Parts: sequence; C-alpha cells; structure tokens
Amino acid sequence: MTMRRTFSIFGCTRGAAAAEMALITPLLLVILFGGFEAGAYFWTEHKVVKGVRDGARFAARQPFTAYSGCNAPTGTTLDNIRNLTRTGQLSGGTAKVSGWTDADVAVTVACQASAPNSYTSGGVYATEATGAMHVTVSTTVNYPSLFGTLGFDTTGAVVRASSNAAVMGT
Repeated sequence: MTMRRTFSIFGCTRGAAAAEMALITPLLLVILFGGFEAGAYFWTEHKVVKGVRDGARFAARQPFTAYSGCNAPTGTTLDNIRNLTRTGQLSGGTAKVSGWTDADVAVTVACQASAPNSYTSGGVYATEATGAMHVTVSTTVNYPSLFGTLGFDTTGAVVRASSNAAVMGT
C-alpha cells in the first residue's frame, strides 16, 4: 500500500521565511533611511549652529564705530559677518549648507543704557553713549533633505539658529 502525502495550507511551512522577510523589509528600510535622515539633519544643524556662533563672535570683535548709534553694521562689516557665518571665510568660499545665502543671515544689535554702578557704565563701555551693545546673529536655512532628493515633500523643513555676544570692540 502506498501512502499518499497530503498538504494542508495551514500545516505547510515552506516559504515562511520568505513571507516574513517580505513583511519586515519595508519596516527595516524605513528605519534605515530614517537613521540616515536623522544623522544628516543633526550634521546640518551642527554646521548652522557653529556658523552662527562664529559669526556672533566675529561681530562682537568689531570696533564700536561699526555699530554707530546702536545700529546694525552695514557695508563691508555686514558682508564679512554674513560670509563668515555661511562659509567660515571672510570672502568667497562655498556655503556650509547648500542653499544657504547671505539673505538668510540676520544681524541685529541691542543696547543696554548706561546705569550708574553697573557694567554698562564702566570698562569698555565707559566711553559709549549707548551703553553696552549686544549683537545677535540669527538664521533660518532650508534643510536639504535626503528624502527630498528621493521625491518626498520636505519643503517646510528648516534649521534655525541664533547666537548673541557682547560687543567688545577691537
């Protein structure tokens, strides 16, 4: 007598590994590319924050005359601050983040009026009628997303940074 083997759809395990792999692969790809995207975002954010910090430090070392009457600098001084913030160089160079332009970098100045017996009335600010000056360099940069190059809509993704420093003159 011959035994005939019967197959049941619920008892058959052939192809189970392939089916499990087919189910888990999309999730693994999302985790993989999500990790790449997160790493790229943090690297971009680091470059922008470092650039803004360097720009604020450079702006704080400019002479008091560059901020006449507590106004934001103009001309060459403003161009140098923006270039240093974006490229790490005073003139020329390529932006640390693609698409980062001079127009994205804002430089503002705030003055704290001189008050008796405070730091605004003595030291380097003793001769300044406007008191202590603080310069702020800030920017908003469009984030060049890796997913954006794959066709996903990432138009609203931006990186923002701001840094403040007391103007010390040269």
